[in-house]
Amino acid sequence: MDGEMMVAILREIRDEIRNTRGDLSKRIDETNARLEQTNARLEQTNARLEDVRDELGRRIVESEMRTASAITDLAGAVHSVRDLLRDRLDLRDRVDRCEHEIEIIKQRLAT
Repeated sequence: MDGEMMVAILREIRDEIRNTRGDLSKRIDETNARLEQTNARLEQTNARLEDVRDELGRRIVESEMRTASAITDLAGAVHSVRDLLRDRLDLRDRVDRCEHEIEIIKQRLAT
């Protein structure tokens, strides 16, 4: 191989390296641009997720407040039913005593 041919081969190698470096630089720039777009979309998604989280948190608090109110109302109703039953049981004993006394009176009148 002579000197001129060696120089020509080296120049081709150099030119290919320059082309490859240019292509690589272009591809890196394109990749970076796509990454920036992806990051922007991720930021939008994160913002939407935060909004959803805040809304869910608000709804959970409202739901818990409604549940607590319902439980309080239910507890009041249970106490009312308990008091009513207690009163009815008290009346039952009195009615039983009255019926017993009526039977005794009937027996006395029958004799």
